[in-house]
Amino acid sequence: MTTGPENPYGEPQQPPHQPPYPQPAQPYQQQPQPPYGYGYPQPYRQPAPKHPSSTTAMVLGLIAVVGVLSCGGVTLVLAPFAWAIGGRAVKEIDAAPPGTYSGRDEATIGRVTGIIGTVLLILGIIAVIAIIGLVVASDSSSSTTYGDY
Repeated sequence: MTTGPENPYGEPQQPPHQPPYPQPAQPYQQQPQPPYGYGYPQPYRQPAPKHPSSTTAMVLGLIAVVGVLSCGGVTLVLAPFAWAIGGRAVKEIDAAPPGTYSGRDEATIGRVTGIIGTVLLILGIIAVIAIIGLVVASDSSSSTTYGDY
């Protein structure tokens, strides 16, 4: 007794409830948009404006430190100003809500170069005072007379 039709080669045919061809693909369904995050495109946001003093601090600090090579240390008087302006700008950027100001890197560069320039300025002042002290000390010792000639 056979339950289904067989082909002449002895292999059973597919049961009548399964079609002999593959199922058609499901129609395209739009997937929900994933939230923004890693690997997904971010919406364009306009960059925050730079803090007004950040570039000023950076320029003053760089002029103070780099100017030592060309001006012989005269530009070091700008270093304390770069330090003060850069420090104030960094504090104001950190105190503002996120995204209010950019330019923290420039303000930090101004502050650091201002610190370096101020240290060099203090060392230069100490060196000038020491040289003047040595000149005065050597001049006073050479002007004494040790006898009549």
